[in-house]
Amino acid sequence: MYAELAGVGPYGVRPGHALITMVEPHPGHEHAYNRWYEDDHYYAGAMAMPWMYAGRRWVATRELQLLRYPEKSAVAQPVTTGCYISTYWITEGRYGDHMKWTVGINKRLNRDGRVHQDRTHVFTAFQDHEATVYRDGAAGPRDYHALDHPYAGLVVEVIDADGPEQRAELLEWLRTKHLPERLAGSRAAMVTVFRPTPLPGDRMTYVKQVEGIDTRLTLLWFLEEDPRERWESAFAGLDAAVAESGLGRVELVAPFIPTVPGTDRYVDQLR
Repeated sequence: MYAELAGVGPYGVRPGHALITMVEPHPGHEHAYNRWYEDDHYYAGAMAMPWMYAGRRWVATRELQLLRYPEKSAVAQPVTTGCYISTYWITEGRYGDHMKWTVGINKRLNRDGRVHQDRTHVFTAFQDHEATVYRDGAAGPRDYHALDHPYAGLVVEVIDADGPEQRAELLEWLRTKHLPERLAGSRAAMVTVFRPTPLPGDRMTYVKQVEGIDTRLTLLWFLEEDPRERWESAFAGLDAAVAESGLGRVELVAPFIPTVPGTDRYVDQLR
């Protein structure tokens, strides 16, 4: 069966889809959550699945959490909630195949007691790739390298438009004007832009249905330095720029740094 499946369907390297999942471990369970995710779930619940070909975990220490805005966020309440985020790329055209597997394996993991319950999903969604904007044009790593290249920081930006038509206009403005201008001369190498897709009806009950299916865009800024280095000049005004365009409103700007796999580095800096 596997030999037959390998011979059919898309098998390119473009990140046609992503899983972006921001999670808050419950107070007192930070260490146990980190060990469970790194030692088991990152592999058994993600990377071992068909068509999920790249992944990376990121963390927001308390210092990074306090840089987030806006204070009243439609994504996280309070806006500091969600100190870990994991990002995964899925082969273009394989979202449906992957979802069938992920629903099945997560039911099995839950049944076998291999799901850490002391956590809250703050912002978890499968998303379709809409665009990637590069600072250096054709030079440098591509988006399919982004989760393997040793980027030093990630900024997650979530923007809501007023409706589907406005989202199309927002995407065009981001792709052709706003992001190229912001990236020029910056320490951000690229921005990937995604739109959320609804979770299946048979998803696990601890993951809430995705909001903003027709109106939301999720931007991932990949940085060559710690986001704290130039936060005020590079990222503090993203909401004002979007508001000035009249095309949407920023609901989250959140900086992260990469975790160090196999360690508990930063766990004691979350609160």
